[in-house]
Amino acid sequence: MISQLRRAAENHVRLFSHIDWFVFASALAISLLGLLTMRSFSAENFFFDKQLIWICIAIVFFFVGSIPEYGFLRRTPVIAGLFAVVVFSLALIYLFGSIVKGAQNRFNLGFLSVQPSDPAKLLLVMMLSKYFARRHVEIAAFRHIAVSGAYMAALFILVFFQPDFGSSIIIGSIWLGMVFVAGISWKHLVALSIAALIVLTGLWSYGLQPYQKQRVMTFLHPLADIRGTGYNAYQSTIAVGSGEWLGKGIGYGTQSKLRFLPEYQTDFIFAAYAEEWGFVGVVLLFGLFGILVIRILVIARHGSDNFDVLFGAGIAIYFTSQFIVHVGMNMGWLPITGTTLPFMSYGGSHLVTEYLALGILMGMRRHARPSVQARDETEIVGTL
Repeated sequence: MISQLRRAAENHVRLFSHIDWFVFASALAISLLGLLTMRSFSAENFFFDKQLIWICIAIVFFFVGSIPEYGFLRRTPVIAGLFAVVVFSLALIYLFGSIVKGAQNRFNLGFLSVQPSDPAKLLLVMMLSKYFARRHVEIAAFRHIAVSGAYMAALFILVFFQPDFGSSIIIGSIWLGMVFVAGISWKHLVALSIAALIVLTGLWSYGLQPYQKQRVMTFLHPLADIRGTGYNAYQSTIAVGSGEWLGKGIGYGTQSKLRFLPEYQTDFIFAAYAEEWGFVGVVLLFGLFGILVIRILVIARHGSDNFDVLFGAGIAIYFTSQFIVHVGMNMGWLPITGTTLPFMSYGGSHLVTEYLALGILMGMRRHARPSVQARDETEIVGTL
């Protein structure tokens, strides 16, 4: 009987040995915290019901995404084909995309909307992982920074002029973070800083929409126009501060409940959550996100090759940059850019993309260095 139980336990371990349950549990817990916050917005629970469906779909993508062997992503024709599809989709937005709140950044399919900028972030991580997997030792050659920057720029420009300022910032952050991981030199860093300053000056003069310039000016002078362009930032900081230590309680957040806080289910989900859960809830959220990112970095460290290592690091950079931008703008530290909070904000495109990214990472973990997997399996079996 004992031997049968042991064999069953060993079979169970082999079946799920590639899944890091800390990663999955952390992501799911963040999603459920967002779901609980959405439940309090209205009596109809519209956002809650639809988000629950999206979470279930995203979980399916996570487990299905963990099944394949991802060696094919290292092939140039495959990754180049995927890149071309995403670029083409982003270009089609300008012809067939729906305009929502002044931004033409999604396809409206009737029963759902698809936002190509979300999978574009994941594809950029794949593209840069492929490029730097062989060339990271040659990062001292500026041409590799320029070529990788061209990949990023193609996505950045198409997303920026939708206009989706928040997603374009994340795309730029992913590239910059992965260049650092690949080992950029200080002289190239200085050159990039100068180039970025020139580009930002050009964007300010010719690229930014008037309302985007006003958001930046509002960030610099937040109390200059609290009834106009500064209204969103002002209400967000009120919501965060009014939560105090323990929050007002689930369903008692007045800023979101009474609709003072705009886009409380997406761009300002953190402010709505902080108002109801308080400082203690914010620490809980930060802790869950910290566990998620740390585990992703641990998995990346034990990747089977450079591609796996860079992909894991890229996913950590992707999630972290989006988390920082969202929380920063909710707390008045950064300009309002319209960025979702990973795993927590309402919406299907970003949620499915994020869980799929974790699923792909789990699929790569199946082929991690043998010594690491063997130790993990031994530890798990030993506890059963």
